Amino acid sequence: MNTSPDHVDSREDLAAFVRALHRSHTEGGQSWENADLASFLEALAAWIHDADGWFSNSGLSLPASGDWSFFARALQAATVYE
Repeated sequence: MNTSPDHVDSREDLAAFVRALHRSHTEGGQSWENADLASFLEALAAWIHDADGWFSNSGLSLPASGDWSFFARALQAATVYE
C-alpha cells in the first residue's frame, strides 16, 4: 500500500487512503489478519479503544483533537451509500 496514515492530512487524503486499503484487500486480502468485514470491524473497534496504548508504545501522543463524529458518520454512511 502506497499511502501512509502519517500522510493523511485532509478529507481527500483519507479517501485516497481508504481506496488504497480497498485495493490492498482486493489484491491480497486473504493475507490480512482480519480479512472479513466482521473481524475487520471488531479489530477496528479494539484498536480505537486501545489507541492510547499504541500511541504511547510508539513514542507518540494520542491526538487530542480529532473529529471522531466524522469518522463515525463515514462508517455509518458506508452501510447505505452507493
